[in-house]
Amino acid sequence: MAKQPDRTDPILEVSDLDCFYGDLQVIRQVCFKVLDGDVVALFGPNGHGKSTLLKTIGGIHPTANGSVRFRGQDITQAPVEQRVEMGLVYIPEDKNLFLDMSVLENLCMGAFNKRARKHLATGLQFVFSLFPRLAERKSQSAMTLSGGEARMLAIGRGMMSRAALLMIDEPSIGLSPLLKKTVFEAIRQIHSNSEASILVVEQEVDYPLKLAKRIYLLSKGRIVLEKQAGEINKAQIEKAYF
Repeated sequence: MAKQPDRTDPILEVSDLDCFYGDLQVIRQVCFKVLDGDVVALFGPNGHGKSTLLKTIGGIHPTANGSVRFRGQDITQAPVEQRVEMGLVYIPEDKNLFLDMSVLENLCMGAFNKRARKHLATGLQFVFSLFPRLAERKSQSAMTLSGGEARMLAIGRGMMSRAALLMIDEPSIGLSPLLKKTVFEAIRQIHSNSEASILVVEQEVDYPLKLAKRIYLLSKGRIVLEKQAGEINKAQIEKAYF
């Protein structure tokens, strides 16, 4: 009988990671992990390396030193498309939508990898159930969407990939309080309904703190705090920022 996966095993392990932009070191000896099935929140001030860290894990930015392991496999030098095919998906802060394509076409592009393609119809049904507004606008060009709708589309497109680990960069940036609540409720449902692990990067504390099981704080390119979510509150995190 095949051995069942241990849900206490890490799906992602980052070890001693260093990253540079030219001569400027942005990430310094970063170590952290995401357990299989967990939601992890990575907080930190603006400009301290959060997005660079996600881009490096996703294969978009090069690693200078250290390693990235996904499901036990070293993917430090793996190309982006291989990581996506394995189930590691990055949703960037800047959305990167195909503006000349419709909402539906953008979502279908998210299911381009072989693993997700055969589940296209199911994926669309799930995304539209989470974001009914996208269903209403599925024939519209992506360039006609509001900022909140575009954020929903970026997250929905990432969901279409059937990710095992979904890395979401600043999901609430630029959104109204109501849309922030909508987006984080969708992230909660993604986790409960798909069993995907989630790594969410944020500056704001409230919603991710309610969602996450483990908290990390990144400051000046280093992990300066690691806690279980129940062991820390908003005030302690904000104090650690400064």
